[in-house]
Amino acid sequence: MNLSPAFHHLRAAYQAEMDDLSFDSEGRDVLRQRLADKRKSLDFLLQMTELSPEMVAVVFHQAFRFTEPGVMNQVVSGELDECPDWDEISASVQIAPWAQGMAETFLQQADGQRFMTVAAALAYLYDKPDGRAQQASDEDEDGDEEGRDRDDHDDEDLPPEERDDDEDARARDEAGADWLAEQGFDRKD
Repeated sequence: MNLSPAFHHLRAAYQAEMDDLSFDSEGRDVLRQRLADKRKSLDFLLQMTELSPEMVAVVFHQAFRFTEPGVMNQVVSGELDECPDWDEISASVQIAPWAQGMAETFLQQADGQRFMTVAAALAYLYDKPDGRAQQASDEDEDGDEEGRDRDDHDDEDLPPEERDDDEDARARDEAGADWLAEQGFDRKD
């Protein structure tokens, strides 16, 4: 998965926002309470979707389930102005019933289609159990040639379970690329 600079930045900001919401000054876990409070102030948050989507997207924490991860890999590899509309990717993302009404509220806004795509992408990146994408992105940014060279070699040096994961990831990426191409987007090959 290639992470665009825009999503690399948004991912870090989203992570920081989640960290800020998670604990109070005494170290107690207050994430649920703070998310509930934030969800109650949707009118205010609607005004922030274009300027600070990462601060608003947290209201959808644990609301998305990704049925076609390859589609999301394609989304996060592009720039924000290249984001497909929510309607174009919604078939590959399920929204929890508790978040349906909130999603509809956002979708009624002028930039709601883009915001929902960005919110799903940030949730996807946050929940992604595979930390290799972040590590690879950091290595590329630091100019670490060794990290890049590793990607150019065959998977022979990897244990079988990691080779399978890489093959699955490539298959998902290819499926996502095929789907986006069917929707009229250019391939990023």
